[in-house]
Amino acid sequence: MEASLNTYQDEQPPLQTENFCRKHEKNSKLSGVKIDIEKLYEAVPQLVNVFKIKEKIGEGTFSSVYLATAQLHAGCEEKMALKHLIPTSHPLRIAAELQCLTIAGGQDNVMGVKYCFRKNDHVVIVMPYLEHESFLDVLNSLSFEEVQEYMFNLFKALRRIHHFGIVHRDVKPSNFLYNRRLKEYALVDFGLAQGTPDTKIELLRVAQSESQQESCSQNKPHLTLGNRVSVNVTASRQIAQQSASKTPDKWCCSLSQMQIKQGKGGKDGSAHHSVQRSVFGERNFNIHSSTYQDSPTIKLIKQSKVMDVASRKLATKKKISTKAVNNGVARKAANSCPAILTCDCYATDRVCSVCLSRHQQVAPRAGTPGFRAPEVLTKCPTQTTAIDMWSAGIIFLSLLSGRYPFYKASDDLTALAQIMTIRGSRETIQAAKTFGKSILCTKEVPAQDLRTLCERLRGTNSSCTKTTNDVHTNYFYEPALAADTDKKVEFAPQPPGEKIQALKNCHEGNNGLEIKIKEKAADLKGWDRVPDEAYDLLDKLLDLNPATRITAKEALLHHFFK
Repeated sequence: MEASLNTYQDEQPPLQTENFCRKHEKNSKLSGVKIDIEKLYEAVPQLVNVFKIKEKIGEGTFSSVYLATAQLHAGCEEKMALKHLIPTSHPLRIAAELQCLTIAGGQDNVMGVKYCFRKNDHVVIVMPYLEHESFLDVLNSLSFEEVQEYMFNLFKALRRIHHFGIVHRDVKPSNFLYNRRLKEYALVDFGLAQGTPDTKIELLRVAQSESQQESCSQNKPHLTLGNRVSVNVTASRQIAQQSASKTPDKWCCSLSQMQIKQGKGGKDGSAHHSVQRSVFGERNFNIHSSTYQDSPTIKLIKQSKVMDVASRKLATKKKISTKAVNNGVARKAANSCPAILTCDCYATDRVCSVCLSRHQQVAPRAGTPGFRAPEVLTKCPTQTTAIDMWSAGIIFLSLLSGRYPFYKASDDLTALAQIMTIRGSRETIQAAKTFGKSILCTKEVPAQDLRTLCERLRGTNSSCTKTTNDVHTNYFYEPALAADTDKKVEFAPQPPGEKIQALKNCHEGNNGLEIKIKEKAADLKGWDRVPDEAYDLLDKLLDLNPATRITAKEALLHHFFK
């Protein structure tokens, strides 16, 4: 009796606990959404008399989106999407997003705006609601013709915003709403949008100029002395000019006229360079300010031969040592001060003075991991509408291969390595040189054929005439996506034995063979007849060189859509 009771207690509680946890999680989510809706009503009370908020349908880093019904004058209700921007968003950024929606939105599959409400620092943008499917839910059920329509409408939206000089920067399936039944599409979320140099969106131009000014102010070099007091180099120049008029001693503080070398001690009087140098893929590597504070002392060799007493004593007490060059060479280089300095630390475990004296490179990195273009990953300062076309190419790659997300990396370096596995390391390095970047790869990786890759992943290159060896080689790529799943796309492998048995049954009789081929053709939905033009377009979208990458206007005229 005791044993049976123990068995019952061991078996039943886990099921009850699991059900309880699910219910509790669901109830907590519902209660959390209700609290968020109440807070939104409190923050923007104008919404109470106009909208009845139903539920939260989306949440991002900078905003939350709610489904609401609007009480119209005619007495009927209309569904609306309410986007509540977080109060920390910059007012100029909010105004620029609104201007993008009002000027470029409302046609050619670009979401428009109905109303906008503001109370203090809370802003709510009201947009038409488009009922849409999850990209993951429909990915493996789309026919090839539907994929053609999807990409054509995406390019229409991109052509529209690029015409106005808008770089979306966050093109991905969740930002391109798709109603499969009504065949309606909408490009949404311009929160990260930037303008091209000739943009027609005035506020994007203003935001761009302000960001450039901020980056310039951040790039002003400054030094942190031994007692960790920050000194601006510009200010030190002014002090030097004043002191020069009073004393014969001249103190040159220009970074272009000083050599920075590593010493041994970490005492007062030494100088630390506190500007973070985070340039990926270039010859000056990522160095943080904390590294300098903990690393051996960095000393300065001044160009001027006439030094004051304190600096002369400091120079005589502490010897300046370096692995690459001796004192004489360092002084000679400091005195000559060439206009173009050559880096001598490339592919080594140290950072030379030339790299340390460079300004910090600031480049936009906004976007979703997995959809960032190579020029974004390598922090290229000049980024154009081509980055949106790369993102569209990644979407097309997922549609053709049946894999989503196709790329998933935790950092930019890993993301670039993943791109190399498809496009080739040599091709990536050559393309990076075209926009002024140098990439070092320890192993050469060949480029893959896009058709072979996509067919292999989707599993459409198999047929009844396959050999047993072919079945055994590719059985891991047989797609078997569950019908009701909201998780990442998974492919359930079919054991080789079952596939071999099915192959034998296929050859048993002519009638059975014909039936199986017809059923297979019906299930493929056109995926057995993907033209070469599809992979040609994909190749042009995933062009590693942004200067030669296909534009949205050119993509609409591609033979793939003929």
